[in-house]
Amino acid sequence: MELNLTLLDGFHARLTGLNGPAPRLKKTWEEIQTEYLVVQLDGPLQANSSYELFTEFVGKLSPNQKGFFRSVYIEDGEEKVIATTQMQPTYARKAFPCFDEPALKAVFHVTLIHPQNTTALSNSMASECVSIIVDGQDLVRTSFEPTKIMSTYLLAFAVCDFGHIRTEAGASVLIRVWARRKAIQRGMGNYALEKARPILPFYEKYFNTSYPLKKSDQIAIPGFGPSAMENWGLITYGESVFLHDLEKSFNEDKETVVYMISHELAHMWFGNLVTLRWWNDLWLNEGFASYISSLGSDHAEPTWNLNDLSVPEEILEAMVEDAFFVSHPLSVKEAEVRTPQEILSLFDGITYSKGAAVIRMMSNFVTEAVLTKGLQTYLKEFQYKNTVPKDLWKHLQMAVDEAGISLPRPVEEIMNRWVLQMGFPLITINTQTGNVTQKHFLSNPKHVVDRTSEFNYTWFVPITWMKNGKEEQKYWLLSKEDTNTDMALGPSDWLVANINLTGFFRVNYDAENWERIFNKLNSRHEDIPLLSRAQIIDDAFNLADLEMVNMTVALRTTSYLDKEVEYMPWRRADSHLENFFHILRPRGIYGPLQAFFREKVTPLFHHHRELTLNWTKSPTRHSDLYNQMTVIKLACKLEVKDCSQLTLTWFREWMKNSTTNKIRPSLRDAVYCSAMAAGGVEEWDFMWSIYRKNDTSDPDNLIYALSCTRQPWLINRYLEYCLDPEKVSEKDVISAITYMAYNPVGQPLLWDFVRTNWEVLAEKSFFSVEYVVYTVTKFFSTKFQYKQVWFH
Repeated sequence: MELNLTLLDGFHARLTGLNGPAPRLKKTWEEIQTEYLVVQLDGPLQANSSYELFTEFVGKLSPNQKGFFRSVYIEDGEEKVIATTQMQPTYARKAFPCFDEPALKAVFHVTLIHPQNTTALSNSMASECVSIIVDGQDLVRTSFEPTKIMSTYLLAFAVCDFGHIRTEAGASVLIRVWARRKAIQRGMGNYALEKARPILPFYEKYFNTSYPLKKSDQIAIPGFGPSAMENWGLITYGESVFLHDLEKSFNEDKETVVYMISHELAHMWFGNLVTLRWWNDLWLNEGFASYISSLGSDHAEPTWNLNDLSVPEEILEAMVEDAFFVSHPLSVKEAEVRTPQEILSLFDGITYSKGAAVIRMMSNFVTEAVLTKGLQTYLKEFQYKNTVPKDLWKHLQMAVDEAGISLPRPVEEIMNRWVLQMGFPLITINTQTGNVTQKHFLSNPKHVVDRTSEFNYTWFVPITWMKNGKEEQKYWLLSKEDTNTDMALGPSDWLVANINLTGFFRVNYDAENWERIFNKLNSRHEDIPLLSRAQIIDDAFNLADLEMVNMTVALRTTSYLDKEVEYMPWRRADSHLENFFHILRPRGIYGPLQAFFREKVTPLFHHHRELTLNWTKSPTRHSDLYNQMTVIKLACKLEVKDCSQLTLTWFREWMKNSTTNKIRPSLRDAVYCSAMAAGGVEEWDFMWSIYRKNDTSDPDNLIYALSCTRQPWLINRYLEYCLDPEKVSEKDVISAITYMAYNPVGQPLLWDFVRTNWEVLAEKSFFSVEYVVYTVTKFFSTKFQYKQVWFH
């Protein structure tokens, strides 16, 4: 909503004393950068007196999803509107004048006047609905029970013509799922309701604190920009992360739904009941919600083992972001976070994923039971209040002391090293001497880190490690360098540190220990834990990128993969090899490398063929569903015998009857791309017609598939279509450019296209010079290509 304040006697507000006279207003003005209304008084306010600050305003629904806004959708050919809110982080002030800061909590009394045949929702239960007439219009006035005391950013309301389904969690909490009527009729909200029901009581038990509201509404907003928002009692979601279409969705989509619900419901305690004092400690809300959501997801889907799938992936991606020299600490100084833009910049992977990762690390060294106990007493003391990290460390220290756990430093001192400075360490272990060192890990060591640290970028590092397959006592590295004689190994011993990725750091070893790790992977890889195998691959490739180890070290971590059938090691290998192949494709070494990895992936291809009874059944394990996607993508790309023919056969079966797609949703990305690469114009035209029908819930996989063709003329035609918004929508063009950059045939044609159409593209709303140039040129690896970029 865009507000216009009415001047009252020449001022933006009026001040009234409730138990005596109030000072006169001297001046009022707006501070644009901080979005403050400043009220300067002619005299002081009196202690122990109460005052009322009154304003009048007129507003209209915002078009940009900030404050009180409108969203338009089409149902049964009719345009419909939903009016709803997004207050976080600083948008409540765009809906109504308020003290829009998380520490200034209040009780809200909400009344909405809305059209007949629409439903009004807010944080609390409706207390009264009456028909009224305003200016000759038949309307409804819905009043709601007063909210709990809460921050402005958690206030929410919505007016819609939606359907809903409902259930109850425990004896007293009503859970409702709201969405477009067609979506509810098709059962697209059923999975969300089914999973919300057990997660809520699980959290009540975990936190040892009852959910304090009478109801939990979950509503899917068409076109909603944020993934979700944890409004207390009225959680808003984007449709793509909340609704599940059994006919079209991937199993991965179900995982997204259960994760999002787990994350937002975790906020009902961490963020809503107990709230950060100021936005500089946003990680207290988001890091803990991300960590706890993995527990909620595991409870809702116990057979999926999400802690071995999505959690490690999230940690490793956070490491990539946190290795940049322009990263930031989890807790930044308040002075750095004053304006709305500065606040918004903290909603990133560091806050969410690194926050969760360091909490996971802390859970490992204090134990999960002690962490849980500390959180319970913390929530009990500070419910309905605001906190800073010091309050949390106090309660965790109490739990540690009560449990008799010995730590080398107090909890606060340990965690300050991880929270108050950016980045993370590279731990280097020399197994010849037992020497252990730490160094700030940077993705480009040549960059100068401008942000100073009172700890000089050293950490108190809890190192879990194993020797010859047996887990040893945890070792704490408390300085830049130390010697642990237990880590000095004999000639036949081997060592792996950071078991199962429990710590937020990377590990390097001396050449002899790397050699012994390779031998162990090739002889009995199961002796090294699953997530450690994935981490070894990821660490080695990251170290090789920085020339801290030879690239042969990274490649040799993959030499055992012909024996590996688990998803995570293959996922990490695939993530690095994709870029590796693209850079090396023009070089003479590419052919031997392709043959080497074809030999590695072929056994996995055959394994999945047997696992699925010659591709007729879906794997039963959740991780195998993911790995099947990986193996088909890799096997076809590496030209494994039978792979391309398999995907082309499946695709042509679909072409015979476009209304019946029997390709399993989880495989469609891999199958579509492979079929486009192996097929010709008929396959491409069919895929184009599917995209043009625009009847899919996820056009992105079609955009990806269309970019996979190896026919130069089809690539050029597709790129020409991207200039015509009647053919390719502007929101899809940037995806098409991104995916085309990964096509070995398409990449040079894309570069020609961008240079030729630079001025036309620059006028498009989606166009970002930095992003497009980076995307198109990131696989350039020759001096000639470099000169092209520099000259242009």
